[in-house]
Amino acid sequence: MTARARTAAATGAVLAVVAGASGWAITSGQGAAGPPPVTSVATGTAEVVRTDVAERHQLGGTLGHTGDYDVVATAPGTLTRLPAVGAVVERGDAAYEVDGSPVVLLYGARPAWRSFALGMTDGADVRQLESGLRALGYGSGLTVDRHFSAATARAVRRWQRAAHLPVTGTVPLGQIVFTPGAVRIAGHDVDVAEQVQPGAAVEHGTGEGRAVTMAVEPRQLPTVRVGQPVVVTLPDGTTQPGRIASVGAVAEAAPTSDGGSGNGGPDDAGPTVPVTVTVAGAIRGFIDQAEVQVAIPDRTHPGVLAVPITALRAVPGGRYEVVVTSGGTSRHVPVETGLFDETTGMAEVAGPGLAEGQKVEVPRDGA
Repeated sequence: MTARARTAAATGAVLAVVAGASGWAITSGQGAAGPPPVTSVATGTAEVVRTDVAERHQLGGTLGHTGDYDVVATAPGTLTRLPAVGAVVERGDAAYEVDGSPVVLLYGARPAWRSFALGMTDGADVRQLESGLRALGYGSGLTVDRHFSAATARAVRRWQRAAHLPVTGTVPLGQIVFTPGAVRIAGHDVDVAEQVQPGAAVEHGTGEGRAVTMAVEPRQLPTVRVGQPVVVTLPDGTTQPGRIASVGAVAEAAPTSDGGSGNGGPDDAGPTVPVTVTVAGAIRGFIDQAEVQVAIPDRTHPGVLAVPITALRAVPGGRYEVVVTSGGTSRHVPVETGLFDETTGMAEVAGPGLAEGQKVEVPRDGA
């Protein structure tokens, strides 16, 4: 739908509301003598706000979690314990267990590839270890840098003692594993009692953050950019603010009904680009893999006066007004409308004497 068509649709919706409810006084009667009866609609008030108003288009997406992590073995041995699917493994927790000893999860982008001890060469992995020790509360006197110092060894001993590990002041390869953040376990790649080898995936999962994944057609990408605010409509009809976190650099062929890649046949969808949207705040009744709608702005007018669309009253000549209330009195203010945001239910307005913070009449819920 074009922006002009969306505006026309929103205007039509306003007219329908005004004719049905937002007119707040409805006449009825079919040729009966005398004045027709008047049905009053209960009203409340809403505030005139200064905000960004946008015209948006809707894209479908799937609700899930951020990140895609593999937790790998860092030393050979027999797998003796795994966290349950759905469990969240955080910094300091056991990611899994090999030969009866826990492999502790710490945060970092670099994988664990060597032992840690006094005399080792400096490196980014040392910084990750020291950062983890400090975050776990064992960083007294410790400088987080690339150097494994005597203070680092003391911090390691304090951590090993508290974690019921052999207290050595060194971290052998296989005692820790690094991932970028906490891991929500989605599945196991090996079973308990199986042998694991360094570099082999033990389990996989996602981060804890809520995210929506979308498959966007290349022609829609000009309106999609990293950092752009969006509005996510959840399965229960509530909305949540979000932000575009990533846009894929390569278009991918859509899968066919038999699970293969499209080959250009008549039933194949065109290529799409993966887009990830992070969702702010907690989501009540979160349902993993639920279908959602994401409203992406096409045009935005920043910092304009806005009122709920239901506050607009149609007047002759195809124009609108709002009723401003103050101290028990009211006045009718003609307004010029700008953009209609159908997702948030707000309309851009301007009118003589209309100002931020004023109250305007709106139909009460259920009226």
